[in-house]
Amino acid sequence: MKKNLLTLLLVMIGFGVFAQETPVTKANFELAAKFSPNRLKNMVYSTSVQAHWLKGGEKFWYTYRTSEGQFYYLVDPIKNTKSKLFDVVKMASDMSRLTGDPYDAQHLDISKLKFIKNETILQFQVKSKLVEEEEKDEEDGDKQEEEKDEEKKKDAKKKMVDKVWHFEYTLASKKLNLLDDFKKPLEQKEWASVAPNQEYVIFAKHHNLYWMDAENYKKAQKNEKDSTIVEHELTTDGVEHYCYGTNSYGKTNREKEEEKDKRKEAYVTFSSDSKKFALTREDEREVKDLWVINSVAKGRPTLESYKYHMAGEKEAPQYELQIFDWETKASVKVKANAFKDQTLSILTAPRKKRNEADDVKFSKWINKGSELLYFKRTSRDMKRVDICTANTSTGEVNVLIEERLNTYIETRPLGFINDGKEMIHWSERDGWAHFYLYNGEGKLKNQITSGAWHCDRIQGVDEKNRVLYFTGNAREKGEDPYYSHLYRVNFDGTGLQLLNKGNFDHKVDLNDQTHYFVNNSSRVDSAPVSELYNSKGTKLMKLEETDLTRLFETGYKFPETFKVKAGDGVTDIYGVMYKPFDFDPNKKYPILTYVYPGPQTEAVYKSFSTRMDRADRMAQLGFIVVTMGNRGGHPARSKWYHNYGYGNLRDYGLEDKKVGLEQLADRHNFIDINKVGIFGHSGGGFMSTAAMLVYPDFFKVAVSAAGNHDNNIYNRWWSETHHGVKEIVSEKGDTTFQYKIDTNPSLAKNLKGKLMIVTGDIDDNVHPGNSIRMANALIKANKRFDFFLYPGQRHSFGNMSEYSFWLRGEYFCKYLLNDFRSSADYVEMQKDLPKK
Repeated sequence: MKKNLLTLLLVMIGFGVFAQETPVTKANFELAAKFSPNRLKNMVYSTSVQAHWLKGGEKFWYTYRTSEGQFYYLVDPIKNTKSKLFDVVKMASDMSRLTGDPYDAQHLDISKLKFIKNETILQFQVKSKLVEEEEKDEEDGDKQEEEKDEEKKKDAKKKMVDKVWHFEYTLASKKLNLLDDFKKPLEQKEWASVAPNQEYVIFAKHHNLYWMDAENYKKAQKNEKDSTIVEHELTTDGVEHYCYGTNSYGKTNREKEEEKDKRKEAYVTFSSDSKKFALTREDEREVKDLWVINSVAKGRPTLESYKYHMAGEKEAPQYELQIFDWETKASVKVKANAFKDQTLSILTAPRKKRNEADDVKFSKWINKGSELLYFKRTSRDMKRVDICTANTSTGEVNVLIEERLNTYIETRPLGFINDGKEMIHWSERDGWAHFYLYNGEGKLKNQITSGAWHCDRIQGVDEKNRVLYFTGNAREKGEDPYYSHLYRVNFDGTGLQLLNKGNFDHKVDLNDQTHYFVNNSSRVDSAPVSELYNSKGTKLMKLEETDLTRLFETGYKFPETFKVKAGDGVTDIYGVMYKPFDFDPNKKYPILTYVYPGPQTEAVYKSFSTRMDRADRMAQLGFIVVTMGNRGGHPARSKWYHNYGYGNLRDYGLEDKKVGLEQLADRHNFIDINKVGIFGHSGGGFMSTAAMLVYPDFFKVAVSAAGNHDNNIYNRWWSETHHGVKEIVSEKGDTTFQYKIDTNPSLAKNLKGKLMIVTGDIDDNVHPGNSIRMANALIKANKRFDFFLYPGQRHSFGNMSEYSFWLRGEYFCKYLLNDFRSSADYVEMQKDLPKK
């Protein structure tokens, strides 16, 4: 008997071991199809509260969508109340009665909602699905042109468009009125920089600055082609690529020709008193051209030429600051030259949240008055940054704050206190990001925050009580160090207080008065919750919690967070693991890692998201998918961590990915460490190919999209900033720049696994030449690989993103699961499309 039991036990153990080692060989295409973006939008609705703060008092309104429809709420933090803006059932009934169109409470489709008349009335519009009307011409058109084309217009058939119903709802009486005689308010033109006093407007045309007064601007708002508009040329020295205002980036040569006589945005900022305005002018005449060709454009293929400064090139854009006096129309050039090939930017005032719904928006200097202009100056190697003022009459410059490091310097918006009597400056000078208090002359008064944690951005300043509100992370023990929180601290560094406790990632919206904030919090493994707090850290009420019922009914399961050690065995690396929703612990799964190397971010979600294509959804095909950081990645940790890859931009993150995956395989028997795939986009495309070439025996399959494989032909900002460029000054004082970086094509001979390279043919960010050079190197090395081109697509692949998912997914299924389909159709995509 004992012998039989022992035999049975051995058989069961053997069966268990065998079951654990059963490899997954069948892809679950149907499960992946269930979680497409098109389907997810009908499973999960609102995931956060976006507060619209009102001008009067401290109230705000918001909308929130659920499976029951769209709801509208008004919150009064002072009274601690939340109420519906209106009864949606009654509103639907009133709208139906007034228009003759049928509406119901779940399908109101309200748009352009705003408060008017001291916030006593709601104004909004709804587009009819049943009634059409003739498209209205712009008012007060060009009379001469109208007379000339009168006969043509008589014969021309008017274009019919959906009628728009305009309503006003009185909050006190709860009465809805249909506005039959509604006059559409004049909208601010995209090209118009409106002075704060609204007496004049600045814009660009024919490469120069122009202006018009308020009366003529009103004509232009009604009809830009009105021949009676009077506009005045302000400058005459503007030429192509050394112009005032907008450039032609993103425009084809054909479009440039068609739009050459149109008004364009000038990007000017005004003094608060409207007496002066300033702009940054860029001279790109020496910068070399780059081109893309759109072969699927309407008619003939179109050529797009644009200026593109590549890393290491001596032909750099040159920046200058110009200040104009409105009364005299004279200009002064700021004497800002300090570093060769420097960049300049004007410091502007943050816009008030309570002005969000204003019809006219202004760009204003950070300071009041018009005697001084505050600006930032940065050296080409990014190791020197100055905060300066310029005398607006003479152009003379005074340096207030200097930052100097042996690696690149990052900055945040300056906190401006009592109109410049004090300043709050963000710096990583002690190895962590912290705030520093300066007086108006640029003398350091004290460090406000300190310690081994990261301060991020100023959220608000209470000048009267001398309190700073800011977001930060990595301070709370026992939490993922990337989880963001809101803090308050006194200017002298005392009284530091956490305001939104909880082991979640927090996104905050603090009102202008710094009295209340909306807190949206979640993790990758929790439903988003929205709450209202006061600035003392007291929770006043729960506003919303996202309902994930429908998502879970479809089979969804939360991912799992993990922590591993980096390649040095010391540094903690944080990540997320995504399993198939039909996960079987007795099976062996290939493992994929979705990567982005940074250094400006890491491809690791910290809060709940319905953007599942690169992680959750890929796992459903039959993989374990992980995302994790790496030394040299996210800037929200120490400066050492963030700059780990400085000078080694190709290889720095690869070791941590490899050892992290190995540690996970040691922990979990269901991971098949002999079947490792890697994929990414942009910097992730660059990194995934590099992984295949640096560790060719470990990474077996990669799909690399839009990768900057040869950073010598990528843009100066990303490459020179994060890899470094060496400034060389000769004995004669001449300055040159030296840039040298390892590239993916140089390692083409190392390829062993399966590699697919993907790019869009009109990518004007990471030029297709990067992918073509990689392909060229692989061909010369006699390597097999796959290459795919998305026609007519920019960097993100636009409307071909769903196709991109299936192309990538099936590639991994073919080479890691040995499961592939040979039919012409992507069946799941075809099923989602209505047949016509």
